[in-house]
Amino acid sequence: MNKFFIVLFLMLTTLSCEARNEKKGSPNVLFIGIDDLRPELGCYGSNIAISPNLDKLAGQGLLFNRAYCQEAICGPSRASLMTGIRPETSGVTHNYIRFRDKNPQALTIAQHFMNNGYQTAYYGKIFHHGDEDPISWSREALTSIPGLEKPKAFHLKKNSKIKADTKTKMLAKYGKVAKFGLFSGPAYECADVKDYEYSDGYNTRLAIETLKDIVKEKDGKPFFLGLGMHKPHLNWTAPKKYWDYYDRDNIPLAEHVQAPKGATAMGLHPSFELRVRSGIPKSGDIDPEMSRTLKHAYLACVSYVDAQIGKMIDALEEAGVRDNTIIIVWSDHGWHLGDMGIWGKATNYEIATRVPLMIWTPDMPKGSRGKTTDALVELVDMYPTLCDLTGIDKPKNLEGTSFKPLLKNPDREWKKAAFSQFPTPALREWGAFPLRPAMRETYFGPLIKEMEARIEKEQKEKWDRTVFENDVMGYAMRTKQYRLIVWKNTKKPNEKPLAIELYDHKVDPDETLNIANANPDLVDELMIQFNEGWMGSISEL
Repeated sequence: MNKFFIVLFLMLTTLSCEARNEKKGSPNVLFIGIDDLRPELGCYGSNIAISPNLDKLAGQGLLFNRAYCQEAICGPSRASLMTGIRPETSGVTHNYIRFRDKNPQALTIAQHFMNNGYQTAYYGKIFHHGDEDPISWSREALTSIPGLEKPKAFHLKKNSKIKADTKTKMLAKYGKVAKFGLFSGPAYECADVKDYEYSDGYNTRLAIETLKDIVKEKDGKPFFLGLGMHKPHLNWTAPKKYWDYYDRDNIPLAEHVQAPKGATAMGLHPSFELRVRSGIPKSGDIDPEMSRTLKHAYLACVSYVDAQIGKMIDALEEAGVRDNTIIIVWSDHGWHLGDMGIWGKATNYEIATRVPLMIWTPDMPKGSRGKTTDALVELVDMYPTLCDLTGIDKPKNLEGTSFKPLLKNPDREWKKAAFSQFPTPALREWGAFPLRPAMRETYFGPLIKEMEARIEKEQKEKWDRTVFENDVMGYAMRTKQYRLIVWKNTKKPNEKPLAIELYDHKVDPDETLNIANANPDLVDELMIQFNEGWMGSISEL
């Protein structure tokens, strides 16, 4: 009998230890993405943005001050971070490519976690194309909440009418090409409605309900829950209370509204994405009055999104799972708010490629909590990092580097560079798609001709419309001190670059002056590093 109890005791002790180890080794993951958010947050030093929830999370976790996307447009950036593959490898370089069409065997991070025993679910915008990859998710998403109406794009009747009237007009005038965004409606809306009456508030409610369901089920499986905020992507629609957070007259405008001196004409677009909105000038400058309204709208959306993230984190607490859940928050790219004279993402400059990124983990060392690291990291690094933090083996084809060591020592030596790319911004539509011939017949025709004339004047005999529209790629390398942008004909990669830009962040953090021509030796030195690529930047880790 004594022997029986001893064996039973040992078995129960072993099972108890295994259960504890399983819980400790299998934390949940709350994966929060934000669309078009540059580091315009209090925790990043913004003197205007009101973002108490993200500021609080940053104060509890680790904030990355130098985090960069791999391409400053939604589809390619999200395909890259979700597959762990860079755009140059995947071939996903504009919004109209679905990543599985190019990479049918790709293993997304959600899919990989699902294969390793996780429940996976998402709400909002995680991939660019909504339901782009159903095989990545194990749970069927909730689609409605009893008692709540579905969210609307616009709540003010005048705005809905403007969009409808514009649609009729554009289709009649331009035909099918108008469907590619020419009737997007007003750029902003301030309506006195509840948070859930716009999509981000509604999706947050759905995510919270799913969290509650998962916890109730008690099936022992950890979860990977994605929550993607659509704002502050255009259109900038947010409940009035978030607009009221700001004194419009105190909202600062962009400081540097000219293109960098000596920069290539290829590097900046004419703000296509904003100009397709009703009420926005189709050419010329955006005046200070309109600029302030637009920035007010952007900031209202930032605060609106921040509030939803706060609700989601509170729900973790209420469900009793916060202490065993990794929380990671990222944005897919930055945004020019009049900076360099343009509005939109879609460039290779700091303002478009630098993103907010922060993480909190249950077992993060106390000394790292509330810290900011200046280590260079990339969105493509999140996939291997989350694998390491959850004890899941990393797929061998990942092109990012786990930044788990930075959680232990935020000040340690790290990557030598971060890499981004973008195809000829001046001659691409707002989804990075090559200009369709029909687009020249729209009101954008004069703008396109203007951009082409500038590039032709700069490139002289090298100018070829077909090449510059379809085959030119700008590759950016960000080191601790410099940003190098190399413009190449991808069909002739071994030829001399079409243009090179170099910015010294030590003296010119706003990238106002291209110093490449004045520093040929430095360019040659950085080109050696550039040619070593992303793998060369981690060779000493």
